Amino acid sequence: MSRFVDKLPFFDRRSSPMEEAEEIPRNGLLHMHHHNYPPQQHQHSGVLMPPQLSPPAGASRASITLAQLLKRVNDARSDASSPVSSPTHSHYTIELGASVPGSTASELSEHNMMNSNAGGPLLPFELKFTDLTYSVKQRKKGSFLRRRGTAEPEAPRMKTLLDNISGEAREGEIMAVLGASGSGKSTLIDALANRIVKESLHGSVTLNGESMDSNLLKVISAYVMQDDLLYPMLTVEETLTFAAEFRLPRSLPGKEKRKRVQALIDQLGLRNAANTIIGDEGHRGVSGGERRRVSIGVDIIHDPIVLFLDEPTSGLDSTSAFMVVKVLQRIAQSGSVVVMSIHQPSYRILGLLDRLLFLSRGQTVYYGPPSALPSFFVDFGKPIPDNENPTEFALDLIKELETMPDGARDLVEHNKSWQKRMAPTNNKMTNKHHDSGDNKPAALSLKEAISASISRGKLVSGATDGTAAVHSESNAPAATVSKFANPFWIEMGVLTRRAFINTKRTPEIFAIRLGAVLITGFILATIFWRLDDSPKGVQERLGFFAIAMSTMFYTCSDALPVFLNERYIFLRETAYNAYRRSSYVLSHTVVGFPSLVVLSFAFALTTFFAVGLAGGAEGFFFFVAIVLASFWAGSGFATFLSGVVTNVMLGYPVVVSTLAYFLLFSGFFINRDRIPKYWLWFHYLSLVKYPYEAVMQNEFSDPTRCFVRGVQMFDNTPLAGLPEVLKVRVLRAMSTSLGVDLGTSTCITTGPDFLAQQAVGDLTKWDCLWITIAWGFLFRILFYISLLLGSRNKRR
Repeated sequence: MSRFVDKLPFFDRRSSPMEEAEEIPRNGLLHMHHHNYPPQQHQHSGVLMPPQLSPPAGASRASITLAQLLKRVNDARSDASSPVSSPTHSHYTIELGASVPGSTASELSEHNMMNSNAGGPLLPFELKFTDLTYSVKQRKKGSFLRRRGTAEPEAPRMKTLLDNISGEAREGEIMAVLGASGSGKSTLIDALANRIVKESLHGSVTLNGESMDSNLLKVISAYVMQDDLLYPMLTVEETLTFAAEFRLPRSLPGKEKRKRVQALIDQLGLRNAANTIIGDEGHRGVSGGERRRVSIGVDIIHDPIVLFLDEPTSGLDSTSAFMVVKVLQRIAQSGSVVVMSIHQPSYRILGLLDRLLFLSRGQTVYYGPPSALPSFFVDFGKPIPDNENPTEFALDLIKELETMPDGARDLVEHNKSWQKRMAPTNNKMTNKHHDSGDNKPAALSLKEAISASISRGKLVSGATDGTAAVHSESNAPAATVSKFANPFWIEMGVLTRRAFINTKRTPEIFAIRLGAVLITGFILATIFWRLDDSPKGVQERLGFFAIAMSTMFYTCSDALPVFLNERYIFLRETAYNAYRRSSYVLSHTVVGFPSLVVLSFAFALTTFFAVGLAGGAEGFFFFVAIVLASFWAGSGFATFLSGVVTNVMLGYPVVVSTLAYFLLFSGFFINRDRIPKYWLWFHYLSLVKYPYEAVMQNEFSDPTRCFVRGVQMFDNTPLAGLPEVLKVRVLRAMSTSLGVDLGTSTCITTGPDFLAQQAVGDLTKWDCLWITIAWGFLFRILFYISLLLGSRNKRR
């Protein structure tokens, strides 16, 4: 172990098997390892006493004053080029592992520790939570029905998930929350991480004795979810690189960001998998343990002061789980508060934990160090057998007690009395840990502690110059930190680049979409091949336009699962302000637009000339434009729905049924002037209406083009079956009666006449084009609003 760990007396200083575990080859072969543990770790004596805390090394020296410390921070900011400030200039970055060839994380931790001691004693963070209580309504099925003979419905029952939970977690330590499924472990982690609305959570959570502002907590903390939410087609190095681009400030040079990524890869033990994709069910990638370490790395890239983890070892084998917790121990030793939930730790993992908090149905049944577990259960009358894992014994006992009518009430009461008896000893050890002989370090406020932590090397995102503003007044606001680490345009550029990489590595998705458009265009081209200018040709053109424009919208339904597949990744990244939601929406739009252009030209080239549509080059490019606008509006509509619904199986029926209604009211099946007034509003809301009328005007707007001549006026009427000679005679008789010259070549109906018959003319084709484009923008704005309202990561 490095001298850094030696300087922290509250850590277990025994030799750890992690060094051997990290040398295990990737071929899966295991070797025999022998470990010599100190005698107090064995249970032959029946009682494990808590480790005694000794004063920190260097505590005998005079403590530097707060004014001197902050002066050094300000000197580093104002005079970075002077010889005095040069030693402190390195605090702008955190360099671990591979940042220096041949260096190790422990060596660099030792370097940071030496710098810290040079500036004064350690200024530890302390996360304290007191009397946390959280209840939810539990309404019985059918409880909305009134009971027989009662005038009021039954009031909903309240289920208590947390019941007066108290404790503390300190910098340099790992606090583990244990308990059976449903005991409240994840709920407690959410409460500490400010993921429960304040109105529902009772009690207090403080850091260094001060309540934390929500935005400040997001900057200085990180939350690792139980599920590994990662992009499967990105490599390990790319995943961490993009996390660094999001979380590290713009003022940090790109070279330093790359160093941070490489150092983190070494710290997490992922060097051999750095160029391997994450993978999913269809693509082979990294192992489960490596994927879990990548998930942790994504959230600790900015070196948070407080780290919350929800069962980080879930689903891992013993060795992988041990390596994950060993990484968390190193993170804690670097100056972070680590709080994690864990289901059932092995004996090796237990040796890495500093504090345990056992829960049973939302109540505390034990809180203290692992070494005190045997004496705790001896007092309870249930001694832990020799050679048995203390946590396994405790969890089995708690599970057994929960099956009884009173549950674990006796153990809860025993823990309360135990805590009262141990309080004087704990206070004495705490004072002994904080004091330095007759000297006590000055009590720092939260914002001052954050500033001091940054000056020691913690790289907090949002602190654009490596420091946080400090105010000397006692009533000054919290430390000044930016809500986001980077400006809007940088976020958008990084998101766009990441999305393009994902798109490039999944070409089959675009290939299938392009194939569907080409096949649809080929079918329509062969069915409506070279339409003439007869009345039947006009009707066939209407059918082609209606099918073609509605097909554009139906093919856009594949945009629905795009966001749904990455919804939870988006929620995880935006929960702690990795980027703005507006940046995501715009990058999502930019990435999807080039494919829409390709699809539009593919469909237009397949159908326009084969069907024989009019307009020449100008008509062709307008046809391309309106097809592109249809794709734009349709993909916007599907994208908006993906922000509203949470499941693909719910989204597809909504898309299909809504587009069917749009086609019904578009004006193809029934003209606008024939639609009942009470449904006319839906006609103007129809997305199909505007591109349908635009292509009709593009085709029939030429007044010199005739579609009905002479006897063609009898087509589609009962007189259509008469011989041609009789049709000519009837035409001449009509000409004589009306006093109008009607011959076989006389133009009866022109294009504008036909548009008037179809009640198309209240808008020009350009109006329809711009309205269709506006629909696309509107749906993306609604998508943004849905993200604002629907991406709240807090329980109620």
